[in-house]
Amino acid sequence: MFKNIFSSLIARPMLMSPSVSNASLDTKECEELMRGGSKSFFAASRVLPSRVRTPSIALYAFCRLMDDIVDDGPDDENVIAILQERINCIYQGVPHDIPADRALAKVVKPCAIPQPLLEALLEGFLWDKQGREYETLEDVYDYAARVAGTVGAMMALIMGVRSHQALARACELGLAMQLTNIARDVGEDARNGRLYLPRQWLREEGIAPEEWLKNPEFTPALGRVIARLLKSADELYARSQNGIAYLPRDCRCAIMAARKVYAEIGRVVERQGYDSVNSRAVVSGGRKKRLIILSLSSIIFGGAHKEYEHMEPSIEYLVKTVPTEDPFAHYGGSFEQRVVWVINLLEKTELRRIADFETMASQNTKA
Repeated sequence: MFKNIFSSLIARPMLMSPSVSNASLDTKECEELMRGGSKSFFAASRVLPSRVRTPSIALYAFCRLMDDIVDDGPDDENVIAILQERINCIYQGVPHDIPADRALAKVVKPCAIPQPLLEALLEGFLWDKQGREYETLEDVYDYAARVAGTVGAMMALIMGVRSHQALARACELGLAMQLTNIARDVGEDARNGRLYLPRQWLREEGIAPEEWLKNPEFTPALGRVIARLLKSADELYARSQNGIAYLPRDCRCAIMAARKVYAEIGRVVERQGYDSVNSRAVVSGGRKKRLIILSLSSIIFGGAHKEYEHMEPSIEYLVKTVPTEDPFAHYGGSFEQRVVWVINLLEKTELRRIADFETMASQNTKA
């Protein structure tokens, strides 16, 4: 299916005409793409406020199309150059006549999303095209930072969050989700000639990566590698949770829900004996609904967040691409956008006040 999409999207690129653009139709097409793609993300996104959900859908749709085009397009690197040109056009305000491109062009400037973040995502797709091998967990983190950490950072920016502490946690949530994806899709990836598990870990379990790829079978040794990867994901999920308090209040439930639903995929893999070669872990619709309700209660009754200074080396360069100063300091957007900015500013001020109070209380206790 996406081979047809590929030919229609990049074989005859057109530049946008103002008369052609229709924001609501573009958003609807992007939403349909998301509905048919990541059901976990779609479920969590339904509790996002509309000011965040609409640009998030545009971001997801563009990223999804890039991924599909790289997967199903010609087996050469020209496709990367074409996608780079599409990104350039988006940032120049003249997107190709494609719904996802037009929708994203309306997002990147108001949300001040740096172009290097999308280019880092594209680099991750290039690594897929090149058949890059991942020897260590750190190598896997480098890949996950590009294809998922970038999305976490861009989602935070769409929500109006720019502190490096918050962006680091957002990137780490992306890393955790990508590790979960890798653990869930071991069999599917192998049948497509791809291996994202750390090869060093496989060798430690007596598995020769290249030989295993020729005939991917589940063994207890492979299960131990998958379990080890999910443990790393759980550590990142725990760390990323500390960043949810940085988000606007009306965004926290959705991100907590996404975190819980993706972490639950790991629990399903675990219950299946870590055999993701012969089966694919799926979280039921009913379970997703319960996790969303749990997310809401944990946001309402949860305690204050804890500062966590450590940042994974793989995401450091992503965080540093984002200026910490608020791009809306003299923002001339719509009345609604300015009201949202003021509310977020007040909330950030309140978070700083609480943090200062907790620091002072801690110092007094020690004294």
